[in-house]
Amino acid sequence: MDSADLYLVKQQFTLGAYKSLVDLTLPDADSPDYTPTLVYQARSHLALDKPSAALALLPSDTENVAIKAVASLARFVAAEGDDAKEADRDAALEELRDLTVEVEGDDAEASEWEAGTVRVLAGTAFARAGEIEEALETLGAGTDTRNLEAVAYTVQIYLSIHRPDLARKEFERAKRWAEDDLLLQAIEAAIGLATGRDAYADAHAFYTEQLANPSLTSPRLLTARGVARLLRGELGAAKSDLEEAQAQMGGRPDAETLGAQTVAAGLGTAKTADAEQLYSQLSGEHPGFPLVIDLEQKAHLFDELAARFAVPLAVHA
Repeated sequence: MDSADLYLVKQQFTLGAYKSLVDLTLPDADSPDYTPTLVYQARSHLALDKPSAALALLPSDTENVAIKAVASLARFVAAEGDDAKEADRDAALEELRDLTVEVEGDDAEASEWEAGTVRVLAGTAFARAGEIEEALETLGAGTDTRNLEAVAYTVQIYLSIHRPDLARKEFERAKRWAEDDLLLQAIEAAIGLATGRDAYADAHAFYTEQLANPSLTSPRLLTARGVARLLRGELGAAKSDLEEAQAQMGGRPDAETLGAQTVAAGLGTAKTADAEQLYSQLSGEHPGFPLVIDLEQKAHLFDELAARFAVPLAVHA
């Protein structure tokens, strides 16, 4: 069973309170909480898009497979999106593949938590690299895995490829053993947000309940509730959540918050110029964001179709 301190660390990570975790003082190196806390802290740096900070935190001479895995993921993230660093990116993926092999089998020396962490971190990198099938296999999709974090990432992958039916199957399978775990509730909220089940009521209620915790500061939760409110047609309340999330991020919204703000600006009586300005910022800072890619693909398709129906200029005698 986890200590009270480690339980709090996991809770904060699950709810996206990454800033609180990176500011946390690590326990003593001889504490059983040291390695898990170190890994969650490094992962929080990665969630804040600061791979160099994650690498600076991690010891380079470790034999712990979980620490090795988060370091490899950090190197992958650092090289992601840079064609000049393709070799570094591929090397990091190979390191993660080797680590997943190392933790398999009955003779593996890794603990259950360490092995599960390696699979989650490797699956995350594979998914980000576009290796969806490899990611799902690594995470144990469709199996009776008891790794709830792996289930959560599997669900996110299925939702990202528009397979909410498979996402719900993973959730229902996990419900048999995870009972009322906080992460299980977060998984259900994510599925509800993606599918619109019960008019987004469950997702909205979950985010609102967690935000009521006075000891928690999570702009990610505010953004999630803002999105739920957008989908429920509560534009004013949604904008308020998104503005507060941006403020908690020091005035620089992350991709998800900026994307939601862009959508919100295009609704209601907002000025078109505001939406265009926000979209320009989103596409410039986050060119790989799904909304940006989708709109660019549709614009290209429109141009192709329009060219087929171009009316020839009349020729006058």
